[in-house]
Amino acid sequence: MSHPHSHHHDHNHGHEHDHHTHTVSNYGPAFIIGILLNISYIIIEIVFGLNAGSSALLADAGHNTGDVLSLVFSFAAIRLALWKPSGRYTYGLRRTTILVALLNTMMLFGAVGIIVYEAIEHLQHPVQVAGNTIIVIALVGIAINTITALLFMKGQGEDLNIKAAFLHMASDALVSMGVVVAGILINWTGLVWIDSATSFIIAAIILYGSWGLFADALKLALDAVPRGIEVAEVKAYLSSIEGVEQVHDLHIWAMSTTQTALTAHLVMTTTSTDDNFLPRINKELREHFHISHSTIQIDKALLTDCEKC
Repeated sequence: MSHPHSHHHDHNHGHEHDHHTHTVSNYGPAFIIGILLNISYIIIEIVFGLNAGSSALLADAGHNTGDVLSLVFSFAAIRLALWKPSGRYTYGLRRTTILVALLNTMMLFGAVGIIVYEAIEHLQHPVQVAGNTIIVIALVGIAINTITALLFMKGQGEDLNIKAAFLHMASDALVSMGVVVAGILINWTGLVWIDSATSFIIAAIILYGSWGLFADALKLALDAVPRGIEVAEVKAYLSSIEGVEQVHDLHIWAMSTTQTALTAHLVMTTTSTDDNFLPRINKELREHFHISHSTIQIDKALLTDCEKC
């Protein structure tokens, strides 16, 4: 049975950007500072790595390059999300934020793989690690990565890419700390395997931290309801509106890592709703559920067909 439609309303408040996106775009300076600090650190590692003939420093420079790329991708995605919809991209390019969040977790997993691989290599072919140069450079690394991680600390809950930036930087600080601790312990005890043991512990910590991020990014990419929104609560709210008999075709999904959309059909007994009816629902959805773009369709309930719909 086809529902006769009384009217269909699309409400885009504040045009394209909502409060969340603005908050996230405030992190521009943090990304730029983070990128510049980390590039300077990579240069230091390459220069000293070549001088000291340390493959560990050069390998770490490679790992840090991956993290700089990850910051660049996140920053680019957050900028792209602000682009106005045009042509075939009627949502603009905000989904890039979700794709990049997914890419970032892949890069974190890649980093774990490299750390584990190198740790196993060192166990099989022990090398005398941690000269004083390496310890000093690692201390610089702790400072730079901690400063950068702190820039993103507060925004972790607001956006997956900011959380990814925080995790990348925090994990780099951990790796550098591992180098320092292992270096000092090896100098004391002469046990070279401490280096690999530290690496395994760090890999486990990074894996543990990034798994949740991966799951969240994957869910958003698959159009799951974003974390923090309960479908049952939204449905209960819509059902509780006066005159609404039934709610069906309810869809809630993420358009970007900060913006959520909803579509729903409301089957109503009364056809005469006041002009403020839909704007009021949109406002409630925005304020209570952080759903910034809602499209509501009203279907008339034909009393004879009530059981069928």
